Formats: sequence, C-alpha cells, structure tokens
Amino acid sequence: MAGQSYEQRKTGTESAAEASKELKRKKRMKLVVYAAAFAVFQTIVILVFSLTVMRIKNPKFRLTSVTVEDLTAAPTPISFNMKLSAQVAVKNTNFGHFKFDNTTIWFDYGGVGVGEAFVARGRSKARSTNKMNVTVELNSNNIPNNSSLESDIKAGFVALTCHSKLSGKVQLMKLIKKKKSAEMSCAMLLNMETRVVQDINCQ
Repeated sequence: MAGQSYEQRKTGTESAAEASKELKRKKRMKLVVYAAAFAVFQTIVILVFSLTVMRIKNPKFRLTSVTVEDLTAAPTPISFNMKLSAQVAVKNTNFGHFKFDNTTIWFDYGGVGVGEAFVARGRSKARSTNKMNVTVELNSNNIPNNSSLESDIKAGFVALTCHSKLSGKVQLMKLIKKKKSAEMSCAMLLNMETRVVQDINCQ
C-alpha cells in the first residue's frame, strides 16, 4: 500500500509539473503573439505616418479673383491703362506651415509684359489656404503697333496671362525644414464693355 501511495504521489507531482510547464509555454506563446502584433501595428503606424504627415508637397499658388477698379482705352493710338484688384491664394496641404518669401506676379498680353503685382512674404498655416489682396496696374506701353490689340479692343475682349513663382520652406514639428516652391500660370479674359475679368483659368 505504501508503495502504491508513493507511486501515486510521484505521478501526481509529475502531472502537476507538466501542467505548470504547459501553462508557462502557453504564456510565452501569448507574449510572442502580442509582441509580433504590436510590432506589426507599429510598422503600419510608421508607414502611414511616413506616407501622409512626413510627405511634403509643393503648395499651390493661384489667382482666384480679379476686379477692375479703373479702365481707360484710347483709339488713336490704340492703348489701355487699367487698375486691378486681385486676390491670390496659397494653398498648403502639408502638416507643417509654409513660410514664403516676397515675390512678383507678372502680367502679359501676347507674351509682352504689361504690368506686375507685388506679393509680400508671409506664412500659410498647415493644411490651410492663405488669401491675400494685391493691386495691379497695367498699361500697353510695351505692346508693339503690329499686335492684335486694336482688333481685340474693338471686339471687346482682351486676353491676359500672369505667371509667378513663390519660394519658401515647409516646417514640420520645428525639426524638419524643406525648401518648396509653388508656380502660378493663369489666363483670363477682360471684357472691355462690362469691365469684368472672366474665365480665370490657373494651372
């Protein structure tokens, strides 16, 4: 009887030890699974962060509206003088602000410069659009006599274009600064009769 009791106790002890080992093994497996899942989650977070927050794009620089404040056109010799009030916008889609320098917007007729507008340096906040008003004075002094200006004015429509480049830096979390620029290239049509600038198209 004593021998059987000893064997039973020994068997019970061994079974308990095996159960304890199995429990520890399962705990270790759970820890490994949790660690692997956390590592995968971290990788996904870093990847998404890199593709969205850390991806720095060029801002957009556009002419959004133009109002004619004053306009005179002379028939002999054919010429024009006008004063425009324009609104420009700097759209920054980055997660850091865009600080830009002074720049100039050049206005042309038929590839000939007819005026310019000054844009003062400033800052466009993260994921926002900064709108500014500028004054433009245009004249036909540099347009050659053999141009199509006379026929355009008689037809009542004068086509104008403008172009500019805005340079600056995008700053992320006060740590990363990257040089970026935004280019403007717009076309518009001036209705001489109604004194309205229409069909503004920017690329």
